[in-house]
Amino acid sequence: MSDDLKSLFQVSEVEITYKNKTPYHERLIVGTPWYAYDIFKSTWDTGKIELLEQFKIMLLDNKSKCLGLSEISTGGLDCCLVDPRMVFATALTSRATRLILAHNHPSGVLKPSGPDIAMTNRMVEAGRLLDISVMDHLIITPHGYYSFADNGLMPNWDAKQTARSSNPSP
Repeated sequence: MSDDLKSLFQVSEVEITYKNKTPYHERLIVGTPWYAYDIFKSTWDTGKIELLEQFKIMLLDNKSKCLGLSEISTGGLDCCLVDPRMVFATALTSRATRLILAHNHPSGVLKPSGPDIAMTNRMVEAGRLLDISVMDHLIITPHGYYSFADNGLMPNWDAKQTARSSNPSP
């Protein structure tokens, strides 16, 4: 076989690894938007929360135990681009079955914009394809939060998922 032909067959090996440093019995159970906000806020860089917009995700298992947090994107003063592929690649790598999205509003305004709502709906749809529930989307400021779920802005993913799980196909 010629060297040119051999070079065609050289491919990189892709390896996916994951190790959670926190033992299962010590992982936090995140049951309320307030508790999720408290966790996010405690890890947010206080020097950036009122300066520029950032987007993070909280990764949860099927018992709502926190697997970890991941910063997905950092933007400018009033916007932050979020690539759903990065969100769900992170979720799949960590074996998450549930997500909570969060981003800050440096302005301090706790009201979702049209793009915030559109992006949330896009994430919920992507999650449906992968059986990963997007539980909530929080807007964070140093002085409070806005929960899409508490304000009726999250599509009812869980009801459909629960119905599908309780009526398995033959």
